[in-house]
Amino acid sequence: MQGYLGEKKVDIKKTEYKDYQPKDWALRWIQTYGGIDGDHHKAWVLDQVARILHETPIIMTIASWENGHTEERFVLDDATTEYHEWVGKCKDGEDGPETYGYDEGIAP
Repeated sequence: MQGYLGEKKVDIKKTEYKDYQPKDWALRWIQTYGGIDGDHHKAWVLDQVARILHETPIIMTIASWENGHTEERFVLDDATTEYHEWVGKCKDGEDGPETYGYDEGIAP
């Protein structure tokens, strides 16, 4: 779309999403991205949900265009220590650390 003006960060606590809990965000990610074809994209959704459930902060921006159109956008901030610890446990197996892989997938 022509006339893109950019994005501005928004304080989620001042929006309709102020009361969202990790469960709400996880379900939103599943609803928004879960239907996209491709195993690599599905793996990304699962990883994003794992990050959200491990308290990774959500960043909200509003994109705007010259014609007045706006769009809410959400991304995850840096993953928490708890998430990284959880991934480490997922990779551990009966043969020790890094026995299994963990697929972060590819964003759609």
